[in-house]
Amino acid sequence: MAPIVNLRTERKRAKRLQAEQLAAANRLAHGRSKAERNLERSRSDKDKNSLDQRRIETETENEIAGR
Repeated sequence: MAPIVNLRTERKRAKRLQAEQLAAANRLAHGRSKAERNLERSRSDKDKNSLDQRRIETETENEIAGR
C-alpha cells in the first residue's frame, strides 16, 4: 500500500523549490557583493570629481545658472 500524501503540502513544497531556484538565478544574474558596489561607487565618484575639476566655466554659464 502506498503512503498517504497530502497534496496541499506537496504543492507548497514544489512552489518553495521553484521560488528558491528563481532566487538563485537572480542572485547569479544581478547579485554583487557589498565590496563590489562600494568599489564601483568610489570609482564613479572619483571620475565625476576629476571631470568637475577640469570644467571650464564661462561668464554666460554663471549668469544662466544664477551664480
